[in-house]
Amino acid sequence: MIAQRTARLTTLVAIPAALALSAAVPAAAHADGSGAHTYQVDLKQLNQSGAHGTAMLTVDGTKLTVKITASGLVPGQPHAQHIHGSTDGHDFHCPDAGADKNHDGIVTTAEGMPDYGDINISLTTKGDTSKASGLAVDRMPVAEKDGTLSYERTIAVSQTVADHIKDLHVVQHGIDPNGDGKYDFGKGKSELDPKLPQEATAPTDCGMVMGAAVGSMPVGGVETGSGSTNGVEASGLLAGGGAALLGAAALGAVYRRTRRPATAERR
Repeated sequence: MIAQRTARLTTLVAIPAALALSAAVPAAAHADGSGAHTYQVDLKQLNQSGAHGTAMLTVDGTKLTVKITASGLVPGQPHAQHIHGSTDGHDFHCPDAGADKNHDGIVTTAEGMPDYGDINISLTTKGDTSKASGLAVDRMPVAEKDGTLSYERTIAVSQTVADHIKDLHVVQHGIDPNGDGKYDFGKGKSELDPKLPQEATAPTDCGMVMGAAVGSMPVGGVETGSGSTNGVEASGLLAGGGAALLGAAALGAVYRRTRRPATAERR
């Protein structure tokens, strides 16, 4: 009788804890029946640009499909965009206003690069997608008259990029601080190419893969062929949710000595 009552108490406590975990932790990726894995990136403004959007990154073997919808961009202007970051364990993330080292009110590409890392993939509309095409503004998408932009392209990537896509992030460039509707040299020349205005190359928004822990070292890689990636990629959130379930399990230790946290994907 005591064991039965203990088991009921354990169940009653564990159920709300499990529900709280599922509500609090966003899924970093989901897999479809083909084995492809899709990651969501929420793009948030930099340099008070007002730009924002969403990028969906789908990894299928060594093919990466990128879909971006954004708004608040400089109308009728090309917007360089890239996947930045590292696949070798360095911790990169989106910058904040503190990256403006010369305090001129603009986080330039050079000032932001220590935070978001070098170009890994150039998201051009055609042709080369390497770092070398980072400033190929003639092959970058152009915003519509209302400042919206839609982009989709499937790109061949290395296995390393496919395995570490959650450690990378998306950055779009191009700002209009004086509101004249075009890129000009009001903020000087780009430090990347003096033929281009600073406005054309300064970052306008940035986003990290949902669930990727900010400020933690990138670890492991995404499963790309076996098993499911449904569930959690954020180690910090996983630890917090697991602690809640372990607390529930502790109440039922007399009944069951297993102390496993909620089921998580195995790498």
